[in-house]
Amino acid sequence: MQKRGIVVAILVTALIIGLTTQESLAQGGTLRERVLKRLDTDGDGTLSRSERSAAREAITFDRAEEMTWSVGELKREAIVYPPKQKTVTGSPVVFGFHGHGGSARNASRSFGFERLWPEALVVYMQGIPTPGRLTDPEGKRNGWQHDVGEQGDRDLKFFDAVLATLREKYDIDEHRVYATGHSNGGGFTYLLWATRPDVFAAFAPSAATSRRLQELTPKPALHIAGRNDNLVLFSWQERAIAAVKKTNGCSVNGSKWAEDCTEFSSESGTPFIAYIHDGTHKYPADASPLIVRFFKEHAGGDE
Repeated sequence: MQKRGIVVAILVTALIIGLTTQESLAQGGTLRERVLKRLDTDGDGTLSRSERSAAREAITFDRAEEMTWSVGELKREAIVYPPKQKTVTGSPVVFGFHGHGGSARNASRSFGFERLWPEALVVYMQGIPTPGRLTDPEGKRNGWQHDVGEQGDRDLKFFDAVLATLREKYDIDEHRVYATGHSNGGGFTYLLWATRPDVFAAFAPSAATSRRLQELTPKPALHIAGRNDNLVLFSWQERAIAAVKKTNGCSVNGSKWAEDCTEFSSESGTPFIAYIHDGTHKYPADASPLIVRFFKEHAGGDE
């Protein structure tokens, strides 16, 4: 397995550089200059954030395991990043759920938890065609069930199957299992909170709400909402935020936790953080580091 990983890493690096031995000999300049030229897709002489991200993604993806499950009559898939570094107590687990019309690979690109938290076991499950409540009513695009009982609970059953495999295959820390997701993925995060609360230590839904808010049990949570969200309206998310604060028994007044983030304490040890930004429905670029920081602050065994 280790030798295969080294070989794959070399091949991935070769793809990034795009150089054959003959081409290397034919071109002038140092290796660094040739690598820069290949990665610099816009030719401005420097690597932009997106160009650096593409290079990191290609290398990081070497760690990924593309796994499949049979859930009922459905074939389901997920991308799993084993922990790069092991911990004494077992690996924390982070589930990241893409939005409607997204994919597991896109979730990896957007969230990047495997790069931000190398000690964690990171899982990006793949949704399948699902009718959307706000868009795509015909269900042509991939997504997640919105409520209990929809589509025979196929996605909840898929989650259960994935978790069972992780428990069997990896040394995981049962007190540090987390879920986050954006849009439809955030809604599924709320659904997991309502139906599988004992599995998780904390949640971080983004640009989402839920019909199951009254059924939530107290858990540490971080909710990300854009004031100018024109899909999952900010007013809807405000109601979700208020419901979670009530469930968690949070203080009326909060304190600054990070830029645009207000933390509301809880005597039961289940604080709530509202990350309110001025953006739209788009996932904020700085959200993932904040989510990782939040998850690291909360382990189920400590509550």
